Amino acid sequence: MLDSLALIWMLSLWLGYTLLASRLSKTHTCLASVLKLYRKQWLLRMLKRGTRIADANLLDQLRSSVGFFASTTILVVAGLVTGMAASDEGLSILSHLPVSAAITRELWEYRMLVLTAIFIYAFFEFSWSLRLYNYCAVLMGSAPLPEEVRKSEALGEAFAEKGARTISMAATHFNYGLRAYYFGLASLAWFINVWFYLILITGVVVILYQREFHSRALKTMAYSSTSDDFE
Repeated sequence: MLDSLALIWMLSLWLGYTLLASRLSKTHTCLASVLKLYRKQWLLRMLKRGTRIADANLLDQLRSSVGFFASTTILVVAGLVTGMAASDEGLSILSHLPVSAAITRELWEYRMLVLTAIFIYAFFEFSWSLRLYNYCAVLMGSAPLPEEVRKSEALGEAFAEKGARTISMAATHFNYGLRAYYFGLASLAWFINVWFYLILITGVVVILYQREFHSRALKTMAYSSTSDDFE
């Protein structure tokens, strides 16, 4: 019963924070909203360059980061499936931990199944993010030439807005995958103590909120010469 409540609490926090962050990003300054502005500025500057090799390399760096996490997640899922089959060995290791609460084989498999589902979800988010970045590469290849932009500023503005939105979508799903990692790694505490797990999961949400809406990185990127809140 307590394990079911812990799972509900984790899913409620995860889904609730995702919805809250998505809504707040439309009305408050956060990392997502600031980065979208930088992406649009990047594409506007790219349109003025005849040679766009540097821009292609930047996009390739973004794709490689997502690809790394996608491939790593497959290994994590494989390890979790192996751990689910080796429940006896896992229970033996836990029994030697001084702060570990005694759990049954059924609870071990239940928790491993939840953990596996979290990382499978992370893989789907990373793989979709990777596909979106591939679409961004096609979009960048179709970018208007500098002389076309000079003839029609509206054309360049429309392309930059469309490109920034597409790259932001890819980054959002990459962020969803990373968020699954945060909750998945925190869920390792579930195997030690349920109450410790509940506290840790709650702490993850607090840290995510602080980083996305009140971090020093956000203040730095949002800083302007007319701003007085930079430290």
